[in-house]
Amino acid sequence: MGKSERSVGNIAVSTHAQRRATAVRWSTRLLVGAALTATVAGCSTSTQSAELPLRQVSEMALSGGPVRFDYTAMDVERGRLFIAHMGAGELIDVDVRAHGVLRTVPNLPDIHGVIVVPDKHRVYATATGDNQLVAINEDSGEVVFRAPTDTYPDGLAYDPIRGTVWTTNESAGTETVIDAEGGAVRATVPLGGEVGNVVYNPFTDRMVVAVQGRDDLAVIDPVSFAVTERISVPGCEHPHGQALDVTDQVMFVGCEANATMVTVDLANRHVIEHHEVGDSPDVLAYDSGTRRVYVAAESGWVSIFDQDHRRLAARGSDFLADGAHSLALDPTTHHIYIPIPKNRNGSPVLREYEAT
Repeated sequence: MGKSERSVGNIAVSTHAQRRATAVRWSTRLLVGAALTATVAGCSTSTQSAELPLRQVSEMALSGGPVRFDYTAMDVERGRLFIAHMGAGELIDVDVRAHGVLRTVPNLPDIHGVIVVPDKHRVYATATGDNQLVAINEDSGEVVFRAPTDTYPDGLAYDPIRGTVWTTNESAGTETVIDAEGGAVRATVPLGGEVGNVVYNPFTDRMVVAVQGRDDLAVIDPVSFAVTERISVPGCEHPHGQALDVTDQVMFVGCEANATMVTVDLANRHVIEHHEVGDSPDVLAYDSGTRRVYVAAESGWVSIFDQDHRRLAARGSDFLADGAHSLALDPTTHHIYIPIPKNRNGSPVLREYEAT
């Protein structure tokens, strides 16, 4: 999800150039202005996109200024949402039930990825500017440890069986495997090309990585750290974001370079279908309760699909706001949360939507 200016050999040059161009376009739009809808912080609204099956129900002010956000992570039981405020170099801790910011954690340069592990009462974030994984106490906000990664750590995944955090090192084309308790580096896994997101698949007990430099998905044994298989994703250029349907064992993959999402049958190792989405799809989320897929793109477009027997039906695709490329899902309420760098008043906000 980062905007890297680094490269590894000749692998990453064209993709990073493309992503820099996207960042410039995004920054220009952000400076010029304007989100679609603005409300008083914390107040209820009934605004609904003409194209998306969503209704905005609240908007709250965020800290840190009108600069880029990145990944989000939710502790559903506690009603806590953690937002990587990349441009501000801080993590924002939000109480979504009280509609307020509880705290911010500073000194996280170029923060990208964030995950929460409720059982450990910890939040893990990639301080990309320092090439570090940072563990944070969820209760106090204090930093527990900082562990080294490879170049340009981006997305994260947690392996609950072995208690490890996996960082996707985009420019280096590797995964760093770190002990979630003490911060010791257990392994570095090379993948042969620039990498996108990593997901833990509990059904197969495997890690799945989108390898942007090879246009495939790498399946990794988390015990031996060996790549056990590769799944080609034809028609998907520069696979990046992923969302897993554990029950049906399909992976939804966003293809950054050709505005596409593919549905991948993990068991039979092939692409089932392709769907058009907004330019530069970034963050994907799957709601297993409603069987709905959300795709947020760098272009500010959000696309929504419903799944039935591994087939997707489009339910809407529309421009939501500049910088609306990240989202979080609450599987209990089926609400989604989208941080917006700049509303009509020029301030960063968190918007909450319910499905219609």
